[in-house]
Amino acid sequence: MKILFSFLYEMENSDDGYLYADLVREFRRHGHEIYAVTPTRRGKTECVTDRNGVHIIKVKNGQIQKTGRVKKVINLLTLEKKSIKAVKKYAKGVKFDLIINICSNLCYAKTAAYFKKRDGAINYLLLKDIFPQNAVDIDMMGTGGLMGIVYRHFKKKEKKFYRNADYVGCMSKANREYILGHNSGLAPEKVTVVPNSIEPQDVTLDEAGRMAIREKYGLPQDKTIFVYGGNLGKPQDIPFIVECLRAQKRNERAFFFLLGDGTEYGKLEQFVETDKPANVKLMKRLPREDFDAMLAACDVGLLFLDHRFTVPNYPSRLLSYMQAGLPVLACTDPNTDVGKDIVEGGFGWRCESNGVEEFGKAVERALRDGDEKGQVAIRYLKEHFMVETSYRLIMKFIGKQDGEAI
Repeated sequence: MKILFSFLYEMENSDDGYLYADLVREFRRHGHEIYAVTPTRRGKTECVTDRNGVHIIKVKNGQIQKTGRVKKVINLLTLEKKSIKAVKKYAKGVKFDLIINICSNLCYAKTAAYFKKRDGAINYLLLKDIFPQNAVDIDMMGTGGLMGIVYRHFKKKEKKFYRNADYVGCMSKANREYILGHNSGLAPEKVTVVPNSIEPQDVTLDEAGRMAIREKYGLPQDKTIFVYGGNLGKPQDIPFIVECLRAQKRNERAFFFLLGDGTEYGKLEQFVETDKPANVKLMKRLPREDFDAMLAACDVGLLFLDHRFTVPNYPSRLLSYMQAGLPVLACTDPNTDVGKDIVEGGFGWRCESNGVEEFGKAVERALRDGDEKGQVAIRYLKEHFMVETSYRLIMKFIGKQDGEAI
């Protein structure tokens, strides 16, 4: 099959550690011809073919992630038109059989619709954000005034996007239930669950390796390291995280290591500089390979989601923690099922992200029981979040039961 993938995040090549690159490689491994369209802020619009034989069409565009909301909206709106033009140029003469749109912020809706109509391609939407409602939940977008015009534009686009998709793959059961519950015209049989997935790597360390990594990053050898890695923006509710860390300042057994970047990074930086907590370290984002090695030297992974979310998010960072054999503490809104899966799967703890005291209790449970849950996390990952499973699910729903290229 000739397949067009579309990504909102920049992908340099299909080996670069980007979450969905694993899925691209899995399709390529089964013999499919792959084109991937991805935005870039560097260089120029071009097409490169990497060592796996994946054709990556890099579309020069303005910044979308970790930027102000006005600039983000403008750059989202310009990306689609540029992408259609780039794919037509660099995949000239290619007739696509399948479009896999890995969707955040409804990006590439017009791209998918265009090539579906032109080629008769199957349009498979892998839904990663429920936008624009997620932006409304945390006051990044309003429903009135000037932003209300933007909201109504994207809401109309969302409805059309779902209608145009032949299949919609959701990250979790709660995700699927939300989509069906808020889109009455959407046929249940075309909405399924295709979880986030990876091709796990062995990142385990022996004791000497753990000690060396901790020394490298200035982490204590004698404390339980709670680590958060990823976006530090509005969705994580940074002011609440600051409250939780401030309440833990006297906890001599726990150390909190936060890595990432985002629009709210400065608030954490200010807290560290002002309060000078002895058990908190803040760093900018690491390259993927370094990040995975660092995780294996820590003890507990942290997830944070703003309590105001009504949409059930499912953070992909969870899989990195599980790969490293870390149990997970999820501090989230009540609507996501990620915390439920963690608790029922036996590899972590959850609390709601509106109670500092509840977070403290969860930390104490992790300090007491963490050693027992790390290996459970690895087993659960291999049972539920393997990229091969995602591949088979997608191929099953488009009617290719054997999963091989045609």
